[in-house]
Amino acid sequence: MKVAEISLPKLSKQLHSKEGFRFRLGAFTIALISSIDKVVEHLHFAYADFEPLPKTELVDFHVSLTSPAIRRCYRPQVVFSFDDHIPFLPLPLSQASAMFEWGLNWCIANNAHHFLILHAAVVEKNGRALILPGSPGSGKSTLCAALACQGWRLLSDEMALLSLADGLIYPVPRPVSLKNQSIQIIREFAPDADFGRIVTDTAKGDIAHLRPPRASVLSQSETAEPAFLVFPHYRSEGESELKMLSKGLAFMTLAKNAFNFNILGREGFDTMAHLIDRVECFDFSYPSLASALAGIDGLVR
Repeated sequence: MKVAEISLPKLSKQLHSKEGFRFRLGAFTIALISSIDKVVEHLHFAYADFEPLPKTELVDFHVSLTSPAIRRCYRPQVVFSFDDHIPFLPLPLSQASAMFEWGLNWCIANNAHHFLILHAAVVEKNGRALILPGSPGSGKSTLCAALACQGWRLLSDEMALLSLADGLIYPVPRPVSLKNQSIQIIREFAPDADFGRIVTDTAKGDIAHLRPPRASVLSQSETAEPAFLVFPHYRSEGESELKMLSKGLAFMTLAKNAFNFNILGREGFDTMAHLIDRVECFDFSYPSLASALAGIDGLVR
């Protein structure tokens, strides 16, 4: 059974239970508790192709999203907690789905230290993974969404999990978070893409979540071999430029895009060095999505 096959009332009941709703997300098991309708609807839509797990399944992350009773009538809010710890300030209740996704990012980035965690989108095709690190505004999520809509396997739009044990990338194929103008760009690029409701007025602007492709979810237990490391840079003017990076510069730039590089110490250094040694490294500036896709297509042929 998939999440989409569970009725909303039944899913709501499971989410509101003491054990919560459990599902596997790549290498992790999540137990989610919430009585918030927007969270129920988001899970039902965005995680439609995931399979529920039995209550006996061991859990990596126990998370909950609640609405404080004192604020339910006047400016209602949502609170995210992880193992009864509240890492963030409350947000408006209308932003509950976005807070769930941001909260999961926080859980993984701050606890999964058996991986070197890179702030990067990652997709895979023909057995070769493409890592796209990037700061806000670089266009990595937009490019990642477009590639996923073109048949690339989505591993993550937010973090590449590089195993310290085997150097492979472990998938976390969650909904792709698109912001502001990127929402319309992908809607025009892929009219059949499945979007959730737009969450407005967040700290990052308007946000919409693109449901991960079913094939990516069904293959979430399959690791990928890193092959390309491309640093994307959106430029509103000029022509596309794809140029090779030296291994040294690629290492230093990627280290700045790692969540836990300093925490891991020597293990993190060695894992990143091994990654850089076996991938092709590029800097890529582009003025449009079409030119970006053409550049990526030429690279991986």
